[in-house]
Amino acid sequence: MAKDVHPILLLPADRPRTSRLIAFALGAATTLAFAPFGASLLAPLLLLPLLYVCLTVAPRDAAGHAFWYGFGLFLTGTYWIYISVHIFGNAAVWIALLLMLGLSLIMATFVSLAGWLTNRLSQGEPWILILVGPAAWVLVEWLRGWVLTGFPWMAFGYGQIDTAYAGWAPVLGVYGVSFMVTLSAAAAILVFQAATLRERLAGLFAIVAPWLLGGVLSVVDWTEASGSPVRASIVQAGVSQDRKWDRDQLRPTMQHYLTATLGVPDSDIVLWPEVAIPALDDQVEPFIARLESEARSNGQSVLFGILERSYERSVEGRIYNSVILVGGEERQAYRKRHLVPFGEYFPVPPRVRAWMRMQNLPHSDLTKGADVQPLLTTADGLRFGVAICYEDAYGSEQLYALPDAGVLINVSNDAWFGESIAAHQHLEIARMRSLEFGRPTVRSTNTGISAFIAADGELLRVGKQFEPEFMTADVQPRRGLTPYAAVGNWPIVGFCLAVLGIFWIRNRASL
Repeated sequence: MAKDVHPILLLPADRPRTSRLIAFALGAATTLAFAPFGASLLAPLLLLPLLYVCLTVAPRDAAGHAFWYGFGLFLTGTYWIYISVHIFGNAAVWIALLLMLGLSLIMATFVSLAGWLTNRLSQGEPWILILVGPAAWVLVEWLRGWVLTGFPWMAFGYGQIDTAYAGWAPVLGVYGVSFMVTLSAAAAILVFQAATLRERLAGLFAIVAPWLLGGVLSVVDWTEASGSPVRASIVQAGVSQDRKWDRDQLRPTMQHYLTATLGVPDSDIVLWPEVAIPALDDQVEPFIARLESEARSNGQSVLFGILERSYERSVEGRIYNSVILVGGEERQAYRKRHLVPFGEYFPVPPRVRAWMRMQNLPHSDLTKGADVQPLLTTADGLRFGVAICYEDAYGSEQLYALPDAGVLINVSNDAWFGESIAAHQHLEIARMRSLEFGRPTVRSTNTGISAFIAADGELLRVGKQFEPEFMTADVQPRRGLTPYAAVGNWPIVGFCLAVLGIFWIRNRASL
């Protein structure tokens, strides 16, 4: 054993199983960097040991350590899938465990790719690590955001919404924020491993610069106010998921939303949650017609979630998860475009569907909305960029609404996840979209967390969970484009690809 090497640094080689268990624990602890815990600085701190391992071991071992780090991160960060599938979805325990563990393992496999790439291309050189490490990590975050329909949850950038790193979001998006977090962690290794003073100073600069520049960028107002503020109200019925579809609950639910809306005739916008009315729209048409009439009388735009049945190009009728706007000259609808696999559609063979039917499990697909749809627009011309449920986790898919949309709308039903961390994580994601796009968000959910979010991601008003909630606030529409809204993810993704490509070619040439 070398005298100048601490024994703990030799664990990956001497005790690989213990080392991988530590990697799992580090990944699990990284969940604390996200909402509701908010220990943001843990992300670069806990990633640092993994990057060091990727610098010093063989490619296979680096991939293995990264896999266990990722498994710990996603097992603790998305355990709420079990709650959704078993407790509220009524699936067997083994099915819920299979889906929860399966997703965590798939996501961990993506993380292992980042570890392998980092090791393969850095070649044990700390100065290369500060480029290759962040590039590999961010490229994999981006890949898992769309491969196999995508699961962009737990991207490092989300946990930095309240730090100086967040200043990068309107410029490079959430993945740009992730890049800066990972860069700081990799640079710390360069500081301790540098062979020269010049390299050590470069490492210190790479640690400090993302913070300082992020702080400077955070004071830039990328978009500007458009017109006068509008008065908006959020209605949350607080009906738990186990009672939501009880037929005896339908009439009280509708009455709650209608009464609350009639009580704010001075609000320009009233927003109800995702599938606020637990029925098909044609089953409650008289209620919708009355709501529409009242909204027109008050000069309001009421937006509500419901299952919409359409017979366009279908004799049997297609069902969409929609947001309907009433109160204008005509009824308008936005149809959810990014459906939840095994929640809203089931990519399984017919025999499996038949088995699911026998097990009293959901087995019928909702229909996906068109990728580009007309924006919901009030009678006064205010346009909305709408995202239903976890659609707001796919930032690039919402860019089509800009620059026309002056306000973002997010409706959700996070009641599926009970008293877990999921609702807090989801609110954190919604805040990032506001910051990236330079638009305020009005967010209504069935049981919380409903909120008014400013264009810089700041929480203006936050509702309580698991009880009826009613909030009213003035919302300032905005116009213009942030740099990120103008170009999307391609600058940061292109940069990461270029970095990895350059060092891949360099390594091939040295063989």
